[in-house]
Amino acid sequence: MNIALIGYGKMGKEIERIAADRNITVKRIFTEADNQQGKGLTKQSLKDVDVCIDFSTPEAAPANIAAAAACGRNIVVGTTGWYGRMKELESLVRSKRIGLLHSPNFSLGMNVFFQLVNAASKQFDKFEEYDVAIAETHHRGKADSPSGTALSLGQMVLQSFHRKKELLLETSHKQIAKDQLHVTSTRIGMTVGKHTVLFDAEADCIELVHTAKNRSGFALGALVAAQWLKGKKGWYTMKDFMNSI
Repeated sequence: MNIALIGYGKMGKEIERIAADRNITVKRIFTEADNQQGKGLTKQSLKDVDVCIDFSTPEAAPANIAAAAACGRNIVVGTTGWYGRMKELESLVRSKRIGLLHSPNFSLGMNVFFQLVNAASKQFDKFEEYDVAIAETHHRGKADSPSGTALSLGQMVLQSFHRKKELLLETSHKQIAKDQLHVTSTRIGMTVGKHTVLFDAEADCIELVHTAKNRSGFALGALVAAQWLKGKKGWYTMKDFMNSI
């Protein structure tokens, strides 16, 4: 399979490094310098490409998605922070009959972690003694806060832990409401990523923790997702991929 990398930061370089191990060829690499507003993505530049993989910026991702759609190329999107335009872009993807798979976190371990958190939330929701919160830590250079993964975890908990009705994403300077799910963020050093979901009661505390050791897990997941997406049409997430296996 042939891919194009859109964005050539740490994630792009890691995907390039391990692609050959899965018999995947990186045909094109688009950097911010040669792909302003998606203009570098043309039918000519993508002629030998099966699937694009976008790890660019929140500002660039919508234009990249639109350009890939115009070229009839499927695209995997690991960039977060653009979800406010999701409905508009989903409509475009479906009208152009391409395939798009997006996720805030492509780690295969994290996607199993999502399933564990969902199951735990349903169980602890049955016992009023338990409260729940989410904490995440990333390197100080991360562009968004909270992380897209933390927001996804938050929405997942809200769906299963019915005593919580809304996310509280900022520092609280007063007592929080019982129906608020507090999501806290810390930015420090070079931490790749750590997400903790805590279920707390007077008698005990249960912590579910996912710690990323490096970026190879995210890169591998993106490549596996790209292989799965090849030839498909429609709007997908990693949940669709996980359910399919």
